[in-house]
Amino acid sequence: MGYRWRLRHLMAERDMFQTSDLVPLLAERGVVLSREQVYRLVTHPPQRMSMDTLVALCDILGCTPNDLIQPEVVNAQVRRTADGAAAPTTIASRRSVVRRPGQDPPS
Repeated sequence: MGYRWRLRHLMAERDMFQTSDLVPLLAERGVVLSREQVYRLVTHPPQRMSMDTLVALCDILGCTPNDLIQPEVVNAQVRRTADGAAAPTTIASRRSVVRRPGQDPPS
């Protein structure tokens, strides 16, 4: 699983096109970040984020965390059918048999 970080998209919907626009808005809510930190927050999906920052962003943009973070499947296996259409592949589990050296296979 992966996710799509939609902060830049939500900002654009609200006519906020400069990452520096967020700096004073975050500061009003007690979240003090440098311009560089805000730029990285807007342009790159964060691996970690404080709850205070997340709540402040949701308050500024009038959204929920679900609006900011969109889960998506990455590296899904796809199998082609005879007509060329893609069909999802289900991975079946196989039972493993562990044999000790010198042990005969089960009949």
